Amino acid sequence: MRRDSKLSSILHVLLHMAHGDRPYTSEELAGFLGTNPVLVRRVLAGLRERGYVGSDKGHGGGWSITCDLRQVTLWDVYQALGAPTVFAMGNRVEQPQCLVERAVNDALADAFDEAEALLVSRFKDVTLAQLSARFNQEYAHHKGAHHEHR
Repeated sequence: MRRDSKLSSILHVLLHMAHGDRPYTSEELAGFLGTNPVLVRRVLAGLRERGYVGSDKGHGGGWSITCDLRQVTLWDVYQALGAPTVFAMGNRVEQPQCLVERAVNDALADAFDEAEALLVSRFKDVTLAQLSARFNQEYAHHKGAHHEHR
């Protein structure tokens, strides 16, 4: 079953932009993800509407972060993406005639709703600045470990 990786992908490119010292083209950002630049532009356009990123055309142009990373949470980005479905699992039949299947659907719906609400509420506790700090920490550790082995 294919997973929706839009949130993970956009967070990936946002961190690249946050740590870059220049704007990135759609082609460069697509290269980070192994995807099509048109898809990157489409998703980033929604983030531009919210003021999280901006784009400049022409030589030296591209996409860049325009928000304060301390003020934007994973929940904000998730909402900007249209609040995609969190779980790929679902009911076999949405409007069943069978009473057994209705009981199963009700139980699963309650569990899925509770789990999704918990996960999405946790998104509100993580800012892009925290993700950036975690990257910086990992990068410093990686860089130090790399030099120790020489």
